[in-house]
Amino acid sequence: MTTNRPIAEGAAAKSLGTPFGTWERALAFRYLKARRKNGGIALIAGISFTAVTLAVAALIIVMSVMNGFRSEIVSRMVGFNGHIYVQGPGTASPTRDGLIARLKAVPGVVQVMPVVQAQALVMGPGQVTGAVVRGVRAEDVRGSVLIAHNIKDGSLKGYGEGEDGGEIILMGAGMSSRLSVRAGDSVSVVSPSGASTPFGTTPRRKDYTIGGVFNVGLTQYDAAFIYMPLEQAQLLFGRGDSVDLIEVNLDDADHIDALKPAIAAAAGPGVVLTDWRDENHAFFNALQVERVAMRIILMIVVAIAMLNIITGLIMLVKNKGRDVAILRTIGAGRAAILRVFLMVGAAIGLSGAACGLLFGTLFCIYIDPIQTLVEHLTGVSVFAPETYFLPRLPAKVEPGEVALVLGWSILMSLVAAILPAWQASRLDPVEALRYE
Repeated sequence: MTTNRPIAEGAAAKSLGTPFGTWERALAFRYLKARRKNGGIALIAGISFTAVTLAVAALIIVMSVMNGFRSEIVSRMVGFNGHIYVQGPGTASPTRDGLIARLKAVPGVVQVMPVVQAQALVMGPGQVTGAVVRGVRAEDVRGSVLIAHNIKDGSLKGYGEGEDGGEIILMGAGMSSRLSVRAGDSVSVVSPSGASTPFGTTPRRKDYTIGGVFNVGLTQYDAAFIYMPLEQAQLLFGRGDSVDLIEVNLDDADHIDALKPAIAAAAGPGVVLTDWRDENHAFFNALQVERVAMRIILMIVVAIAMLNIITGLIMLVKNKGRDVAILRTIGAGRAAILRVFLMVGAAIGLSGAACGLLFGTLFCIYIDPIQTLVEHLTGVSVFAPETYFLPRLPAKVEPGEVALVLGWSILMSLVAAILPAWQASRLDPVEALRYE
C-alpha cells in the first residue's frame, strides 16, 4: 500500500500536468455549457459569441466589397484606356509606323494602337451633349475586349469601312439614352477645331450613323465616349496625319514597372511615357486610404466585441473559485488552470469568428439578390450607378483578407482571455476554501 500510493499519485499528477490534455478540454467544455444557476456563463457567452460573429462578418463584408469595387474599377478603367501611353514627337508620321512595330516587338506587349482623342459636341434629335471622341482603327476596336464584347445594340459591322474610314461610329449607352438615339440613328458631331476665317475659327460639323451602342459598366465612360474611325477623327479635329498618343496594352497590367524600361528603350529619346496609375493617381490613392482606414476601424470593432469575453470569464472565475481550489489541492498546477480558462475564452472567440466568416462569405456570394431584395423592400437604390460608376454592388473575397481577419480574431480572443485565466491560475486554494 505504502509503495503503490506514491506511484498512483505520481501518475495522477502526470495526467493533470499534460498541456491541453483530455481533462483540461473536458473541464473547459463543461464550463462553457453550464447553466447560469450553476455558475456558468451561458448568457454572457451567447452575447459574446453574437458580437464576435457580427463584427467578423462586418469586417469581411466591408473589405470584400471594397476589394470588389477596386478590382472592378481597375479592370474596366485599364481595359478602356490601356496600360501605357506614349506621347511625343516620335508618334508623328512617318516615324509612327516604325515606333508601333518596335513597341509590338517588346515581350509582354499584346496591343499597340494610335489614338486621336478630343472633346466635341454631339447633337441628337432635340438633345445636345458634350462628348469625348476617340479615333481608333477598326482592328484595334475589334481587339479591345471591353468594347467589342459589350455591344448592347447594333454591332461593329461597317466600322472603319469606306472612304476615310467611313461614317459609322460607336456610342456609349449612357450617351445614347441621354440623346434618345439607338443603333442605326444619325447624330451630328461638332468639333471646335475648324477652319480659320477672317471672323475666327469656324467649327466643323459632320453627320454620323451609330453602328453600335456599348456598355462597359462604367457610367463615366458610357455617358461620355464615342468611338470613331481614326481617319475620320483626324479629319474632324484637323490632326492631319498625326495622332495624340499611342496606347500600349500589356498581357498583365501589374507588369508595368517591369516592362516600362523596355518600352521606353523601344520608343526612343524624346518620347514621354505615362501609365494608367498616373492618369488616375488621386482616385486610387483615395481608394487605398479609405480601404486602410476601414480595415483599422473594423479591426477595432472586432477587438471591442472580443472584450465581452473578459466579462464572462471574470464572472466564471469568481463563481468557480471553489472548483479551482479543489483542483489545485489534488495536483493541478497553475499552468493547467490558466489553460482551462484560456480555452474557454478562445472557444467563444474562435467559434464566433468561424460563424462570422461563414456568414460574411455567404453574404458576399449572394450579394446581388440581397441588394435586389433590399431595394425592393425600401424602394431606394442602395448603389446608384451614377454615383459609384458601377451598375451593381461588387464583392470579392480575397484569401489574404480572410486570413488576416481570422488571425486578428484569434489574437484578440487570446488577449481577452489571458487576464481572467491568469487571475484564476493565481487563486490561493486556502483563501478560496476558508469559508466553504
